[in-house]
Amino acid sequence: MSSSSAAAGASVPGATPADALRRNRIISSKLYFDVPGSKAPVVYSTAYDIAFLGIEKMHPFDSSKWGRICRFLTKEGHLEKNRVVEPLEASREDLLVVHTEAYLNSLKSSFRVAAIVEVPPLTLIPNWLVQQRLLYPFRKQVGGSILSAKLALERGWAINVGGGFHHCSAEEGGGFCAYADITLCIQFAFVRLDISRVMIIDLDAHQGNGHEKDFAHDGRVYILDMYNAGIYPFVRTTI
Repeated sequence: MSSSSAAAGASVPGATPADALRRNRIISSKLYFDVPGSKAPVVYSTAYDIAFLGIEKMHPFDSSKWGRICRFLTKEGHLEKNRVVEPLEASREDLLVVHTEAYLNSLKSSFRVAAIVEVPPLTLIPNWLVQQRLLYPFRKQVGGSILSAKLALERGWAINVGGGFHHCSAEEGGGFCAYADITLCIQFAFVRLDISRVMIIDLDAHQGNGHEKDFAHDGRVYILDMYNAGIYPFVRTTI
């Protein structure tokens, strides 16, 4: 264990057993890794893009936009393909930093996943296939969001071309968001990057009800969320 890891792993006065377990999971995670200086602080994987027997077209969300963005940047000469950083997939232990066992187990039900991503026909698809073609891409994007925070601190800026699942909280998914990558990214940063304050600037047309629920009572996190109140998710979260 490096000196920085050892410092991060030191016991925190007043921490509960649950806090200690979460901290240990963060410290043991492999999602943070050293990125060579030859790489750009742009995180993406071809695994981000979701193609699922055409079913993905039944939702208005463009589930292959991430690849198109990278191809455009490459074609226009703004990004070299070999300089893109490939993230690791978030493991179950990584996800348990924020999510409960019960929530993760609920994703073993295709019916539950279909409700979260708002694509009813998924209910009829075997869950192993849903895991492989839908949830695996999501987990790769979670890994990218978490790694991007480390890269941003090291380089001054970083972009994860995917992620930003702002409708998912620790306890509940929705709005095509199955994992709370924003909450996970911040929790990892608090422990591993020695960060004490974070600001979330959410400019999506929809309210970021997921991260707002998770950080509603956390004074370390300031949220600026500009959204259309007349569309999904039709919630009011007071911070």
